[in-house]
Amino acid sequence: MSRKPPRDYVAPVQRFRIRYAKRGRLRFASHRDFQRAFERALRRAGVPMAYSAGFSPHPKISYANAAPTGTASEAEYLEIGVARECAADQLRAAIDAALPPGLDIVDVVEVRTADFAARLQASRWRIVLPGLKPAEVAGPVAELLSRPECLVERLTKNGVRQFDVREALLEARVAPAADGAEDCAILTVVLRQATPAVRPDDVLAALRSVAPAPVADGWQQPPPQVTREQQGPLDEGGITDEVWIGDPLAADREAT
Repeated sequence: MSRKPPRDYVAPVQRFRIRYAKRGRLRFASHRDFQRAFERALRRAGVPMAYSAGFSPHPKISYANAAPTGTASEAEYLEIGVARECAADQLRAAIDAALPPGLDIVDVVEVRTADFAARLQASRWRIVLPGLKPAEVAGPVAELLSRPECLVERLTKNGVRQFDVREALLEARVAPAADGAEDCAILTVVLRQATPAVRPDDVLAALRSVAPAPVADGWQQPPPQVTREQQGPLDEGGITDEVWIGDPLAADREAT
């Protein structure tokens, strides 16, 4: 006698792409923590989820390029499949209300195009460096940008790996803090997303490696505050020297 799966297969009749943010203390939540919180929020909000087939069915959720633990983000993306038709605005409000403060739904659009992951080509990161003057950061940034290659090492689950930060680094700009504090620099970088992915901490490691010794000692204390501000398609051929990142959900909106 064959064993019946614990849940019948529920095929999606509609799919949605969701942009969400990790803010405040929730930046320390791991991706697995977010997955658990999001699935609980879907149940509390009464979202009619579609499920996979088999003896271990899962709700139809697909995540894309999660930010590293400890970094905030304004541009995280995922996709869900639902078992009956829903309105995007109502879905956004219901899920947002069910999530804890600091995990916030920014936008929801119905899926109308393919190859979404291919549109997530680059990210813009804002790195606050307390304890460092903008002039102390500008020199290492210029030195890094002048190099054709800059290798750093990072311990991964597969052992120590080497990354070429310069190949992924498309832009790096230094500015003073908005409040005029002299001992705080704001570093904005644009990183091309590839495999293996270069992360903001790799950029900081590269900058420490090219900085003069007294400056390099101050790059980690106090710890930097990192936020992903944008993630999307890349346009390097604009009319200015600034790298432009588009809205990855725009194609779905335009297809309606």
